[in-house]
Amino acid sequence: MWVHLFSLPLNGHANWPMQAFLLRKPVPNKGMSKKTLNEANLAALGAARLASLLIEVSTGSAEIKRRLRLELSHNLGAGELAHDVRKRLASIRRSTSFVGWRKRKALIKDLSTQADMITDKIAGDAPADAFELLWQFIELAPSIYERVDDSRGDVGDVFRAALLQFAQIAPRAGLDPVQLAERVWDALQDNGYGEFDGIITLLAEAMGDAGMARLKELIVAYGDAPATATDDHAALQFLRDLRSTSVDFAADQKARLIRMCLQEIASVQGDTDAFIAQYTPGQLRNPRIAAKVARLLLKDMRHEDALDVLCAAEGAGDADWDAAYITCLVALGREADAQEHRWSSFCETLDAQTLRDYLKVLPDFDDIELEDQAKAHALTYPDVLTALQFFLDWPDLAHAGQLITQRAGELDGNLYTILTPAADALRIRQPLAATLLWRTMIEHALWEGRSTRYAHAADHLMDCAAADTEIADYGRFPPHAVFVERLRDVHKHKASFWARVP
Repeated sequence: MWVHLFSLPLNGHANWPMQAFLLRKPVPNKGMSKKTLNEANLAALGAARLASLLIEVSTGSAEIKRRLRLELSHNLGAGELAHDVRKRLASIRRSTSFVGWRKRKALIKDLSTQADMITDKIAGDAPADAFELLWQFIELAPSIYERVDDSRGDVGDVFRAALLQFAQIAPRAGLDPVQLAERVWDALQDNGYGEFDGIITLLAEAMGDAGMARLKELIVAYGDAPATATDDHAALQFLRDLRSTSVDFAADQKARLIRMCLQEIASVQGDTDAFIAQYTPGQLRNPRIAAKVARLLLKDMRHEDALDVLCAAEGAGDADWDAAYITCLVALGREADAQEHRWSSFCETLDAQTLRDYLKVLPDFDDIELEDQAKAHALTYPDVLTALQFFLDWPDLAHAGQLITQRAGELDGNLYTILTPAADALRIRQPLAATLLWRTMIEHALWEGRSTRYAHAADHLMDCAAADTEIADYGRFPPHAVFVERLRDVHKHKASFWARVP
């Protein structure tokens, strides 16, 4: 609402906006209801009323009661809260029943609450207690994983997030570096679910030089000792031996643990040579390992050494190796060689980013000619689906359509996870190409009798009908009506499919 201004004297035209602003009456904010659930409105109820409500809503809810007790304990001090969290962790550890999907959320909530109490409330006042409790919490992981389906990874996320808090808590906990190193080593030897992965890096500051030296000493001593056979059931050991490339699984497992630990120590200490020393000559010939090592050497400005490692691996065609090799050539000032490798790598893989990197450094107008050459090569690439993916990634829908119409017979209708999104991308600008992809998936489902795909195939047939009005010329392919008539004739006995077709 505005006050009528025409009867008010104004001191010049320039003052009009300011006077209008000052004379405007405030309008109440109707969105801020006193019934809105927020802290301010709830606080207005008063402590006594809120306490009564909390008792009421917690009746029958073990989760809410547990949370309230933790808050009461925290109000008495970090030591009292630590006592209650310790009791709860012990209770969780004793549980053996399988947690079904109905109770998954409650378990995750309970675990998250205990972790938050440790890291957010106890750690500030009692970091030593928080460290011990956090360690006990991480040790719960194996028993939890064994009785819950964590295919979505949300249970593991709770433990992984909690593990990261060691980096902030440990330096303030007043821990003995040598004893901490021994504790870390014990945990890593029994790290069956990877619950302590990365613990060396997280506790490096707390261990310091003395602790890291002790940890390395323990690892070396373990390496010098003979490998011991595992206590697993014979059937489990048999399966492990089948998966292993070596007859001695225990020795392989031991060597892998030693390498991982010593490499993590080397990474923390910035010792590239110590990191590389944990690989055997045979492992360094693996293209991906060579690429990883080369990046470390490049980071240390050891360009020639990086190139030597890559050349010894001879990993052309591997994406990681190619990227590291090109980076190395550029670092050495060998741009022409880098360009040559980019082109050969693209011709072999049809990687869109490799082609972009190649074209980016070409002179003006040369890039247009070379791009055309690249697309012509892609049209004849042996793997038609790789070529299709390249044109979709570039993107060049016109060439994607040309590829499909020229090589429709090479498409595999079983690869619906690739063909379905490709058809969706092409349906507007390349309706014939999209139709050919849908037809390929339809015919595969019917010829192979994939009844679980019939509903999708019926949807694709309707997509073909919708696209028919946009296709002026089917070329060498039968029009929609002819295609449907042929389907009905050849697959007339697929009643469960036709029942889904309008």
